[in-house]
Amino acid sequence: MADLHDESTSPARRVMLDAGGRAPLLPAARAAYVEALDQGWADPRRLHAEGRRARALLDGSREAIAAVVGARTQDVDLAPSHTAALHAAVRMVARGRRRLGADVVTSAVERAAVLHAAEFVAERGDGRHTTVQVDRWGRVDVDAFADAVSAPGVALAALQHANGEVGTVQPVAAVHEAARTAGVPLLVDAGASLGHVDVGQSWDVLAADPGDWGGPGGLGLLVTRAGVRRAPDWPQDEERWFPGGPSVPAALAAAVALQEAARTAPERADRLRALVDRIRTHVATHVPDCDVAGDPTHRLPHVLTFSCLYVDGEAVVTALDRLGFAVGSGSACTSSTLEPSHVLAAMGVLTQGNVRIGLHAATTPEDVDAFLAVLPRVVAELRASLGVV
Repeated sequence: MADLHDESTSPARRVMLDAGGRAPLLPAARAAYVEALDQGWADPRRLHAEGRRARALLDGSREAIAAVVGARTQDVDLAPSHTAALHAAVRMVARGRRRLGADVVTSAVERAAVLHAAEFVAERGDGRHTTVQVDRWGRVDVDAFADAVSAPGVALAALQHANGEVGTVQPVAAVHEAARTAGVPLLVDAGASLGHVDVGQSWDVLAADPGDWGGPGGLGLLVTRAGVRRAPDWPQDEERWFPGGPSVPAALAAAVALQEAARTAPERADRLRALVDRIRTHVATHVPDCDVAGDPTHRLPHVLTFSCLYVDGEAVVTALDRLGFAVGSGSACTSSTLEPSHVLAAMGVLTQGNVRIGLHAATTPEDVDAFLAVLPRVVAELRASLGVV
């Protein structure tokens, strides 16, 4: 039996298989960031030449992002993080519509940031947070969502474009139509989708994460359609929506990364989908008592979650890390707590021994083969250490 603590069995290089939300920075984004450090370091609110140059880079970044998502440049705001963008979207839109009510409707599998913000808004306004349940694939019930948003007092509805943990693509178009009929704006979290697949135009407010598509961390994207009322609930600042304003180098790098990711998305999606299919098949056939989660067809091309009975997710992550493989566990948005996944629990599937995979543009077939070569042994040895045969 190989020693899982023996790092001599590690591959020649680290294999990153936990790129959901934090993918390696794309080379083009890195070059743009370094260039902007020289050209866009000044305060873009200043009137001198250096400030105007920084403002031009910032405005160009927002224009490039707007072109990719199909929005107006003035509708694009850059937040300090994806979480901050989601929090602000829920708080601002709900406050802007507070005369109509304080209820917020979400799916049960939204990111923790959305669920927490919905609870905050509902409690602050004496409203309700209604969560619409999902099926075993993680797909929301459209009829139930339509009923929820048509109730009186709903200020905002939120539905992810696709789940960043299990990959299931949501019926966003049908839900958006129901929300539009009810006169309720729909916040779509495209944090796991933008830059990987077409997110479409079925949204009123769109949030996304540059770190997920190969841009820098420390930045979030929020796009708000004209006509959606919003009102900040924080102190007045020159930058009304996100006080202080974004980093110009980060903004430029995010825009360049999104352009590159969108351009290469079709080819990359085909390649990574094939690798994910290989993992799905191998886990199902070579790792006993494992549950592969999410829709096998209507899903994101680069993410996958499976759960292994009788073992702890943290133990699997640690053992694989010692062998040179970085994977995730728990919910994609709360994995640092290593709590059982609320997404898997809402789906009614196995949550024990949860392993989350997120492939990125540089992931190779050899990386996946190396991972699959050690995975069954890792799980078997952890089970054996617990007396499970």
